[in-house]
Amino acid sequence: MGNTRHRIENDKTSGFGSCRLLYISTSKYEGDWQSILHSHPFSELFYVVNGQGYFLAEGSEFPVRKNDMIIINPHVQHTERSLPNAPLDYIVLGIEGLSFSFERIAAVQSGVSMETAAGTVYQYNVANTNVCAYLNIMLEEISRQEENYEAVCQNLLEVLLICMLRNDTLSLVPDHNRLFNRECTQIKNYLDANYSQTITLDTLANLTHMSKYYIVHAFTKYAGISPINYLVQKRIQEGKSLLESTSYSIAQIAAMLGFSSQSYFSQAFRKTTGQTPMQYRNAYRKQI
Repeated sequence: MGNTRHRIENDKTSGFGSCRLLYISTSKYEGDWQSILHSHPFSELFYVVNGQGYFLAEGSEFPVRKNDMIIINPHVQHTERSLPNAPLDYIVLGIEGLSFSFERIAAVQSGVSMETAAGTVYQYNVANTNVCAYLNIMLEEISRQEENYEAVCQNLLEVLLICMLRNDTLSLVPDHNRLFNRECTQIKNYLDANYSQTITLDTLANLTHMSKYYIVHAFTKYAGISPINYLVQKRIQEGKSLLESTSYSIAQIAAMLGFSSQSYFSQAFRKTTGQTPMQYRNAYRKQI
């Protein structure tokens, strides 16, 4: 009887504890949508299951075809465009907590392999790897949603990343600080621009594709205050301006600022300034 044992050295194993699978989506071009440049505060893997088309990113455009994997780093403007006679069919993974590093190289042709890079987008053909198989298993797990399917998908993502990193031109860059600052800046800008709307942690989670716990933790560390408290402070700041420069009633101002009631506005205003809105208005008018 033949017996072969392969010893696994603990220091040879690699973990990807900092990254998290956010979503898996499938799409097929059917001529009913317009390609629009967009970006995300996380990385994406764009795998072409079938068809042909073009990928646009940061002013560059290059052809894509079956078995191409396109890596899109965070905050990169991108979109895809399908050929009408060969509709693009693709799978997209959203991945939080990492970005990719790769060399800018010219296109090379070698059998079915082709590698191109355009700024912070990288493309190569994975026909000779197991990437497609892993993606199909992930989709099957998502569709069945049996017990611990999320853990299965996360683990398959890590296997997929290891296979991809066997390509000499690819490496991972933990991107905590850059993602952290950009995500928090995105949240702050959104709150500043939309403070009068109804905004909850669910709103911000949908905006950033991050968990509510992560949003509260990251934004509090970034701004020294939770996102909801920042929203309240922003409304109070704008409320002061309205009290000083307009004759709107307190109830009208409360509604304009997005507070659910006049009493909630008055309570929050007094907690922040030590005065009721009317006391603040009267004190301001006495000064001018």
